[in-house]
Order: sequence, then structure tokens, then C-alpha cells
Amino acid sequence: MTGWRGNPWAVLVTLSLGFFMTLLDLTAVNVAIPSMMGNLHASLDEVLWVINVYILVLAALLIMFGRLGDVRGPRTMFIGGVALFTAASVLCGLSQDPAQLIAARALQGLGAAALMPQTMAIIIGTFPAERRGVALGVWGAVAGVATIAGPTLGGLLISSAGWRWIFFVNVPIGAAVLVMAVRLVPDIRPGHRRKLDVVGVVLAAVALGCLTFALTEGQRYHWSVGIWALLGAAVLLLVLFLTHQRARQQDEPLLPFGLFRDRDYAVMSFVAATVQVGMLGLFLPVMIYLQSVLHLGALEAGLVMAPAMVVSAVLSPFSGGMADRIGGKYVLMTGLTLFAAGLAWLALVADAGRVWWELQPALIVSGVGIGCVFGPMVTTAMYNVEPAMAGAASGVLNTIRQVGTVMGSAAVGAVLQNRLAVSLQGGAASYEHAVVDAMRPTLALPIVVIAVGAASCLLVGRRQGSRASTAPERAGLGTSA
Repeated sequence: MTGWRGNPWAVLVTLSLGFFMTLLDLTAVNVAIPSMMGNLHASLDEVLWVINVYILVLAALLIMFGRLGDVRGPRTMFIGGVALFTAASVLCGLSQDPAQLIAARALQGLGAAALMPQTMAIIIGTFPAERRGVALGVWGAVAGVATIAGPTLGGLLISSAGWRWIFFVNVPIGAAVLVMAVRLVPDIRPGHRRKLDVVGVVLAAVALGCLTFALTEGQRYHWSVGIWALLGAAVLLLVLFLTHQRARQQDEPLLPFGLFRDRDYAVMSFVAATVQVGMLGLFLPVMIYLQSVLHLGALEAGLVMAPAMVVSAVLSPFSGGMADRIGGKYVLMTGLTLFAAGLAWLALVADAGRVWWELQPALIVSGVGIGCVFGPMVTTAMYNVEPAMAGAASGVLNTIRQVGTVMGSAAVGAVLQNRLAVSLQGGAASYEHAVVDAMRPTLALPIVVIAVGAASCLLVGRRQGSRASTAPERAGLGTSA
């Protein structure tokens, strides 16, 4: 295996496996809620915390670990993150009560936050510019497949082995990734010693923690005074964080403002958030519809999504390669438009009398769109980022994605609950019809958000991949292509 050390594609496989493992646990746990409630004698609130604490820790610490990768080296942080995530997965599977499981999930989130930003940083440091689009397309395919595969694999594991195996399955994967990372991943380090902004880390972590908690738990606590106080605290801490960062721009800040002077990175950061809202808008109402209206089991509902998953996985590397050749702007706009069109089609065809295969054309159109989004989006965002800043840029981009996930979950969930209550109070013929009535306006939210994201891509600079293939090596952070 040492003969493969530093081989870009072997490194990509290693990074993708670790990345896949962390994203899979974002969605697979959702289908285990009934089983965990029964086995652990847990309340719904306690089980929801099993899901939310992972997102909370992940979103709050991504920026810190992205910058820490620049300081200590991304390989070191990746290996440490994989080790912690794998050990935490064992603790999750062995948990005997809700408190133990919540604590173990927090450790999982810590491990995921440590390894996730390093994947993009190592890809940028390993692949030459002319092949980064394909590599990041594969990375994007992993993101899309993990999100879609979570309910399917989770349902399969729960039905065949029990809910604990959605955590135990990470152990052999994590062990394999650890061995591969030690043997294959090169030690990419900055040319000079870097420092970590501890004050910035604390401000960013607490601000993102308050924001994530408030958005995640707001609906459950009926948007009480305490929730609004947390939102206010998040805004205040964010202002303090930005003020602190402004004073440190000449002294290795946690958040380099130069990242956002690159218009493409700034636009793609916004697009990343809109895509996550769209993903939540697809999965949350559709999974409820498949199980509550069409009466499919968790595994069957996951399998309905499988064709879209396959299409997305196959297309993503090709769309990343196309972004290398012609620039990601139009590939990304096409993908976002198809994603929104698939959701709109789904809203039109969804009804209480449908069978699963009648939904496939709309889902596949959405899958094609998703397959054209992740690779070009990341390629465009990171095009002008210097390798020494890749960890910080990756941490910020992934943080924005996770905040988009939280905001999408809160917004889509609130609309779905509101419209469902209105439909039931309005005398819907049955609960199934009420779900259908609520699903259509719920899908309208992500459709609009994705359309705005597609329109914002018009601001991306025109670029020909073959002509600009060496630009990242020449350009500074503030340079626009």
C-alpha cells in the first residue's frame, strides 16, 4: 500500500470514505427514532436531541477545526477526527440510556467537525488544478449519495440487525479509513508556522451554538422568549466575532475576509446554504408522504429514493469535470434549475392515490439536478483559494452548509406543521389527504430558495477551465478570475 502513498486518487478514496461516514449519520439516525424510543425508554424530545446534538456540535466547531487544520496540518486533524468518530460510534452502539447516547453523539459531532474540513483542503493540496473539478465532483457525489442513502441503509440495518448497527457499521469503515489515511495521505503543511485565534474560536463556537440550538429547538419550544434571547445572543456574538476578526486580518485570522473578496466564493457560500434548504425540502416532506400517505416502511421509502441517488452519484464526477472545462457557472445553474423543476413536478403529482413508481420521473429529475450541483459548486468556490488557506475556506463553506441545513430543517418543518394543522382543522377528508395538502405549500419554500440560488449564479465570473487551469497557483485570495 505504501507504493500508493500520495497518489491523488487513492487519497480521494480515503477522504471520501471518511466524509461519507460522517454524512451518513446525519440522515440514517432519523429512521431509527421509533426503535430508539422503545429500546431506551426515551421520550421523543430525548431522541430528537440524539439527532440535533450532532448537528449542533458539527455546525459550531467546523470553522475552528478548518483553521486548526491549517495550523497543525490537515492530515493530522483528519486522522484524529476519524479516530474520535469511530470510537464515539462504538459508544453510541453500546449506550444504555438516552443521556449516554446523546453524549456519545456529541463526541461523534466533534470527530466529524475535525475531519470534514480537511477533506477539501487535502484534495486541493493533492490534485493539480486541471483535475480538481473531477475530484471535487466525486467529493460532491459522496455528499449527495450519503444524504440520500442514509434512510435506505438505516432502514436496512434497523430491519435486519437493530438500531445499534447504524452506529456499529461505522467501526469497520473507520478502521479502514484510519489505516488508509496513515499509509496513503501525504502530510501537507503550510510553509510557515501558523497560530490559532483562541478568542475567535470561542466567539464563533458560542455564536454558532446559540444560533443552531435556537433554530433547531425553536418549533418545539413554540418560539418562546428564551429562544428569541438565544437568537439575539447569537447576533451579538457574531458582531463581536466579526469585529474581533477585523482587527486580526493582518495576523492570521480565524475568518480571513479575503475569502469573501473573491466574488465567486461569496456567491457559492450563499448557494451552498440554498442547496441544503432544498435537500431538507426534498427529504423531510417526501419521506413523511411515502410513509404516512403511501404507507411504505422505512426501508421501502428509502428504496424509492435509490434511483435518484444512483443518478446523482453517476453524474456528479462528470459535472465536476465539465466545470473544469467550461467553468461551473452554467453547469450549476442547470443543476439548480432541474432540482427545482423536479420538486415542482413532485408537488404536482403527489396524491393519496399514487403508487411509488409514478413519483420516479420527478425524483430522477431532482437527482439529475443534485448531480450537477455539488461538484461545480465546490470547484467554483475553491478555485481561487490558495492551498495554505484551504482549511479555513473549507471550514467556513461547510459551516454555512450546516447552518443552511439547520435553517432548512426549521423552516420546512414549521411550514409543514402549520399547513398540516390548517388542513386538519379545515376538515380534510383523512389524515392522508391532509398530508398531501400540506406537502404542496411546503415544497414551494425550497423551490423558491433554490430558484434564488440559481439566479445568484449569474454573478459568478465567466471562466474557461482549460485557460485558467493554473490560476489557483498564481492567484491570491482576493483575486477574481
